[in-house]
Amino acid sequence: MSRIAAIVGRPNVGKSTLFNRLTESRAAIVNEESGVTRDRHYGRVTWNGVDFSVVDTGGFVENSDDIFESEINRQVKLAIEEADVIIFMVDVETGIHELDKAVASMLRKVSKRVITVVNKVDNNQRLLDAAEFYGLGLGNYFPVSSVNGSGTGDLLDEIVKHLPDTPESEGEEIPKVAVVGRPNVGKSSLANTLLGEERNIVTPVAGTTRDSIHSLYNKFNYRFLLIDTAGLRKKAKVDEDIEFYSILRSVRAIEDSDLCLLLIDATRGLESQDLSILNIIQKNNKGVIILVNKWDLVEKDHTTTKRFEDELRSRTAPFTDYPVLFISAITRQRVHRILELIMNVYENRRRKISTSQLNEVMLKIINDTPPPSIKGKHVKIKYVTQLPGAYPVFAFFCNYPQYIREPYRRFVENRLRESFPLTGAPVRVYFRKK
Repeated sequence: MSRIAAIVGRPNVGKSTLFNRLTESRAAIVNEESGVTRDRHYGRVTWNGVDFSVVDTGGFVENSDDIFESEINRQVKLAIEEADVIIFMVDVETGIHELDKAVASMLRKVSKRVITVVNKVDNNQRLLDAAEFYGLGLGNYFPVSSVNGSGTGDLLDEIVKHLPDTPESEGEEIPKVAVVGRPNVGKSSLANTLLGEERNIVTPVAGTTRDSIHSLYNKFNYRFLLIDTAGLRKKAKVDEDIEFYSILRSVRAIEDSDLCLLLIDATRGLESQDLSILNIIQKNNKGVIILVNKWDLVEKDHTTTKRFEDELRSRTAPFTDYPVLFISAITRQRVHRILELIMNVYENRRRKISTSQLNEVMLKIINDTPPPSIKGKHVKIKYVTQLPGAYPVFAFFCNYPQYIREPYRRFVENRLRESFPLTGAPVRVYFRKK
């Protein structure tokens, strides 16, 4: 079950700084990931063993022609709708602003936990000044300094306390497959094409989130839950912020899944929002299959498919080991092949490789191409094993793990992918002291 905390408030109170502070609390754990560029609107936090997502609404109002009030109202309403915990940020330097009052008046009407955070409290005088924010009528507040991090530990304790529990999985384990992508890329059409052939064997399963429907697919010897986030809410009030809205819904769907079908519009090619969604899939260590939809609308010659796929992989590099399928959800072109790819990627994500196999294959590769020596230190990798977990994580034991650089870590990951069936699956590689 996904868990989201959203940071809301007027511009220039330090929302992005707090976002960076909270998401960097996990940097030591995730800095070995490949192909992940930080998307500053969305991040992952781990605090006392609890994982959750944090969304910075501030960055979504840049370059807008609208006045601040209308932008803030839209952002806050979307955050209230999607998040489990609302972090309402204000600035002790300016005191209570008229826009703070407008946001507070909206937040007083919601049933979710609202945590007021007073930023820039970095001395005793400002600690006294912060008491003014009781006047917003939202109860207790948390004084913090986003810049130096003071107070953020108590804030994280409070956030974690109010996040929903992750339910224990019940019954048999079957793949959970999320259909994600930009608006109007064909998510609903694909879901309907997959599910709509024989409605009598499609059983609705109670959704675990407010914004997605889980449907059981059970035919042709394939069985999985399809998580469709498309077309489930009225969009009347969110057209202006459609990108923000779709990213938030993608976050929920991705976190609730084992693997994702990322749809790309063949007539538009790979766009920045597609890359943002792929980043989120990678950050959450989910499997991925890229489906190029509307392929029937593209004028083609014998090189079109290869050119499109080469361009796609070059844009997502260094992560290129995923299946790509060119489909049309409307004409059903190649849609049947998605079923086989789902099972392949699901098995790859769960794959367990024996220690003897790993050492036999990888130590030979490492001996032929050892890590470059740094400061006269020669790194010797002696042993490799797969760590227990929901996706493939490998530990390489060596004498100087601190001297392994990112290019060599990527080299090792690529050799693992070439040597074992891991296509579409997340792979993490760690170097540890022997």
